[in-house]
Amino acid sequence: MHTKRFILMIEKQKNISSADPRPSVAEMLESIVGCKWSLRVLALARAGVNRPGAMEHAVEGLTAKVLNERLRKLTRYGILDKTVYPESPPRVEYRLTAFGRRFSALLDEIEQLEKLLGGVDDQ
Repeated sequence: MHTKRFILMIEKQKNISSADPRPSVAEMLESIVGCKWSLRVLALARAGVNRPGAMEHAVEGLTAKVLNERLRKLTRYGILDKTVYPESPPRVEYRLTAFGRRFSALLDEIEQLEKLLGGVDDQ
């Protein structure tokens, strides 16, 4: 009886530990670079567009549902910080975290590599 209970406890611990909300930086980069909406939302935040409504209006085709999914992901990764102001109607703003600014530098480097690659003639 004790063995079975012990095995169940171990299984629960595995499930809890496998639900780590923050993936590695490489996994974050892959997830964000592989998603056009995440890149656009991040670019808006970097440009100082902090309110979800303004973000939605700034990008044609970006729906509120997709925007909220991307904002949640970027917040979960620790790239954006969400601030909810106790007003009526409620006001929400997103800003880059210190980690988000450093992470964004990776995206800048990718952009620079793209420019270099674009300037290289095929041989």
